[in-house]
Amino acid sequence: MELHEQLKEIKTQLRLSMNGAVSQSMREKGLVYKLNFGVELPRIKAIAETYEKDHSLAQALWKEDIRECKIMAGLLQPVDSFFPEIADIWVENIQNIEIAEFTSMNLFQHLPYAPAKSFQWIADEREYIQTCGFLTIARLLMKKGDMNERAVNEFLDQAVCAFISGSYHVRNAAMAAIRRFMQHSEEHAFQVCRRVEEMEHSESEAEQLLYNLVREEVE
Repeated sequence: MELHEQLKEIKTQLRLSMNGAVSQSMREKGLVYKLNFGVELPRIKAIAETYEKDHSLAQALWKEDIRECKIMAGLLQPVDSFFPEIADIWVENIQNIEIAEFTSMNLFQHLPYAPAKSFQWIADEREYIQTCGFLTIARLLMKKGDMNERAVNEFLDQAVCAFISGSYHVRNAAMAAIRRFMQHSEEHAFQVCRRVEEMEHSESEAEQLLYNLVREEVE
């Protein structure tokens, strides 16, 4: 089947599965898309599973300004043909937290260069690039929690800074990564505690919040 026929077929299946109530609910929560069929994730995955992973199809789906197509793109993109420069193009195109979460989970965490790329992203000042970086690191820490000393220091510096000064989504993603780091070992938990111990009585609400969240994780 030719590429445009596959795209047409996928869009037809999505339209047949559309849920207006879900789409409306997303809009009310601030998840804005040019087009959103409101198809729930299990159904999107079920449709994706009927297709082989294919670079051209995934790239075409990603270019569609449709919620479900972007989610499916992350599911159908082969890792071996997803080069670092393409990853940068995709991440720059992400405009909301839902796509950031799904693409980090379904694709970014599986990339062979994910550790280096995620550190590059968390150093970026753009909201969703930074968010994807921390979400990817959190996923990597779930699979393999160890880092060398230099990487640990860089990660903690960036994560603490992002939590204190970042946007809502950056803050949440940074905290998710910090939690995963702490859960790996007592030594990791201790390192984070040392970083925030002087924030207990800070005049900054963000610093106090970080201190309390870290303390809750330890307890």
